[in-house]
Amino acid sequence: MPKRLLMATAILLLAPSAEAIAPAWPAQTAAEAVPAHATFTLPSARLDETRRINLYLPPQYARYATARFDVLYMPDGGLAEDFPHLATTIDALIAAGQMRPVILVGIENTERRRDMTGPTTVASDRLVAPRVGGSAAFRGFIAEELMAWIDARYRTTGERGIIGESLAGFFVVETFLLQPGLFDVSIALSPSLWWNGGALVDGAAPQLDAWPQRPVQLYLAWADETNIGPPSERLSGLLQRHAPPQLRWQAVPRPDLTHATIYRALAPQVLRALYPPAAAAAAP
Repeated sequence: MPKRLLMATAILLLAPSAEAIAPAWPAQTAAEAVPAHATFTLPSARLDETRRINLYLPPQYARYATARFDVLYMPDGGLAEDFPHLATTIDALIAAGQMRPVILVGIENTERRRDMTGPTTVASDRLVAPRVGGSAAFRGFIAEELMAWIDARYRTTGERGIIGESLAGFFVVETFLLQPGLFDVSIALSPSLWWNGGALVDGAAPQLDAWPQRPVQLYLAWADETNIGPPSERLSGLLQRHAPPQLRWQAVPRPDLTHATIYRALAPQVLRALYPPAAAAAAP
């Protein structure tokens, strides 16, 4: 399947706000509806633990026996996390002909703040969880173990995307900058770029200047958040100055949204834009 490209003062906080480190999913009193899906466990040598994975296959997967599909990975992918609403959104968009069929792979959390954060020198960052700074190992699990497991068992195109919000959004941006090309599409919603005093943004320019020739897409958006907005705006400025032509990106401030509403509000329109149906993607 050919690639379809989208058109085209970091702040130091003494302590992160509660909303910036809260899980991306709201408290639930009842199980949220979710389309038909599979759940499996995968032992990880990189993480030294077993991870639970939720997987949604589009209806076209069974209907067309030789067809292959892009894969969209999501941290916060448990059934009590963001998997139900994102799988429901994707299922509805595909049924309406507004999005091409994709496979959705949700990774359920064990130690969320460990897996979604890189190293930090900020003392208050280290207080948010017993263990932090494990994103490299988590990324290794996805790149070396999970992707291989999925590709060996399902008909995939080799094109991969990732979507995340809050700390998961930080992980998306960190992966985008530190391992460019691991994902063809990166969607970061209200990423917690305040982590480690905004050091990830501080180091973004050299990463962008050394970008490989592989064309990829980045969608970055942030809500009305005093700790997330400024570093996100700074990253947007760096992208304007340093992004190479093969990197197609959008950076969208959404002050009408909040940290709690941005994921569900933006996911439908972002997925329609980045995963258009085949006919729309081929149109001049």
